[in-house]
Amino acid sequence: MQLPTWVSVWVLPGVGGPVSTVRRLIVIVLFEDVDLLDVTGPPEVFSLARRETDEAAGYDVVLAAETMAPVTTGAGVRVLPDTTFDELSVRSIDTLIVPGAVEVDERRRVHPLTDPAVVARVGQLARRTRRVTSVCVGAHILAAAGLLDGKRATTHWSTAQQLAADHPAVEVDADPIFIREGDVWTGAGISACLDLSLALIADDLGEAVALRVARQLVMYLKRPSGQSQFSVPLEQVSTTRRVEDLRHHIMRNLAEPLTVADLAVHAHVSDRQLTRIFKNELGTTPHAYIESVRVEAARHQLESTDATLERIASACGFGTVDTLVRAFRRRLDTTPTEYRRRFRTGTVTGTHG
Repeated sequence: MQLPTWVSVWVLPGVGGPVSTVRRLIVIVLFEDVDLLDVTGPPEVFSLARRETDEAAGYDVVLAAETMAPVTTGAGVRVLPDTTFDELSVRSIDTLIVPGAVEVDERRRVHPLTDPAVVARVGQLARRTRRVTSVCVGAHILAAAGLLDGKRATTHWSTAQQLAADHPAVEVDADPIFIREGDVWTGAGISACLDLSLALIADDLGEAVALRVARQLVMYLKRPSGQSQFSVPLEQVSTTRRVEDLRHHIMRNLAEPLTVADLAVHAHVSDRQLTRIFKNELGTTPHAYIESVRVEAARHQLESTDATLERIASACGFGTVDTLVRAFRRRLDTTPTEYRRRFRTGTVTGTHG
């Protein structure tokens, strides 16, 4: 096939002559059993970027495989490549996206797939690429190709320990949804391919364009790189009705002090027993759990309202803006003001933080 041109010539309405503009060539690596969303998610995001900007610059996304034969994804859906790795051998690539693939053993343990042939191809393509990225367990392929040595990287939380064990030269951080180390980007769980793609667009075209794309995708929010792969509802799973009742009580009364003594009275247990319940059921302390829920509630208000930081701090039980700021730094490695600035496009009223 004929690949999209790297430099295109456009004739704009009302302009006397052609305008030369850069087209960014995005190459997504295809191989057997690849995760389907890793492959299909980024092209959708990049296509919306072209719609959301008046700039002539844009993206050309191609799927590349060893041959032109259909590739069967891990979901069982067959995907047709646009080109082969050999046809890309003389091209300059702007962004290489390496998705992941896994196999699950009889004990339901997840193991990333790193086909040596795919690893070799990725290493070859990376040498002609401006920036290299991985999605989910695709980080294992980058690491096998030596592209993550000496770098901090993330991957899906379920395989992070294996990545660290197999590649001690890589500093593995399983918490963030994506990490940038120079021109190498690594993304976390499967759906994080959308967050990573938005971050790449923000790097190329600015935050405003990336936020408009996020809204077109009807994404709940555009998450920063430092945000955890886990949210409170996903991370904390209880097994008893008593703990579920405590969780709902906390959510309904966030603005209240919610001391250990208060919760113990509500649960009809001693203070010591309450602490033991939280440790055994939720793997944390009552104080840490309450703070995580408050941060989650504050995030939602920052994303969806124009409330001042003072009002949010009060409504979520922090009491003061300083306490809110400290909790955000501790939990999300950012401040409420920065969080709001990145996630909202309108003018928002707030105070220090």
